[in-house]
Amino acid sequence: MRSFNTTGPVEERDHYCIPPLTRVDLDYVLNLIGRQEYFFLYAPRQTGKTSVLLTLQALLNSGTAGDYRCLYVNIEGAQTAREDVGRAVQTILGRLATRARLVLEDGFLSAVRPEILGGYEPHEALEEALIRWAAADPRPLVLLIDEIDALQGDSLISVLRQLRSGYDLRPERFPHSVVLCGVRDMRDYRIRSGSTGESVTGSSAFKISAASLRLGDFERTEVEALLGQHTAETGQEFEPAALERLWTQTQGQPWLVNALCAEACFERSRGLDRRRAITEDDILAAQEVLIRRRVVHLDQLTYKLQEERVQRVVEPVLSGAEESEFSTRDYGYVRDLGLIAAGDEIRIANPIYAEAVSRELTYVAQVDILEEPAQYIDDDGSLNADRLLEAFQEYYRENSEHRLQ
Repeated sequence: MRSFNTTGPVEERDHYCIPPLTRVDLDYVLNLIGRQEYFFLYAPRQTGKTSVLLTLQALLNSGTAGDYRCLYVNIEGAQTAREDVGRAVQTILGRLATRARLVLEDGFLSAVRPEILGGYEPHEALEEALIRWAAADPRPLVLLIDEIDALQGDSLISVLRQLRSGYDLRPERFPHSVVLCGVRDMRDYRIRSGSTGESVTGSSAFKISAASLRLGDFERTEVEALLGQHTAETGQEFEPAALERLWTQTQGQPWLVNALCAEACFERSRGLDRRRAITEDDILAAQEVLIRRRVVHLDQLTYKLQEERVQRVVEPVLSGAEESEFSTRDYGYVRDLGLIAAGDEIRIANPIYAEAVSRELTYVAQVDILEEPAQYIDDDGSLNADRLLEAFQEYYRENSEHRLQ
């Protein structure tokens, strides 16, 4: 039985999924690759970027889109090197060599890596390795580099500039095309060198980038198709109100859609009864579980609230303040994180994020509340405002003298 995926790239045999390459303009992507372009793919975390890259790798290596050799590599492991360019480049070359051996059955990089690391400075070793590797096979080499923004400072500057330095040698002696993938658009990077204090933007360090493509959330039709796969395999339906609530609460954010469905259909005992349709209450209950559990996806977002530039954007939105002090750069950063929705109106991306952020910002006040909230909730789940006001009046009569002093 397949399931809703919340833990990594989708596998069609294991997960209900929307074919990853249908979520991008594939003709445009293939056109960029055919033109030997270097470009950027970005989107918030757990949106499906890695699934797109892995599927693109398979397509290009199949020969149906041209005679390429394509390699996907995740360089997040180099993050721990921080400003140490030597360690970062060594890690990246190691990841490239291992992936080339496993995916392409190509041991060239494994063979030359020790010599290159021993004979070249870190700021030229990656370029030299790619020059030799590209020249070793007549087929154009396409690199898909994931988690590029995991690199920091001098390490990121060095990698970007080494890719830029060999650009004029493509395609015979340097990668034919390179796709860099991260959370934010390259033009929004502000990189400070730890060794020189130099501050550069991503666009200046990688001025050869031909395009920046943003991977969006699911369309409503895609959400319906995903749920339809579950119904087709298990016979379990989603009531129309459940689908409506799922769409309203997530606005198509891929991880949230899968997480709510996974909780409602596979984690709760009521959902495991396939004879029973998933209801709106099931979706709301699943949402509450995810928020209370502080799952990693939500925790990563709320952790960003510690940053002042995020607070400058988010707090006025939540409070309804008419004036704000955030800059265009602040807005772009928070938008790339996925906290803010696209469009002219500045609003939190979806109700689940809004709820999670509000609870995070008021957490200290929440734990200080000794009253049991359930006593102010009616049987239908609505707030009993009269009972709440009566309790406040009683509290005020007993404590007003302390408040007025």
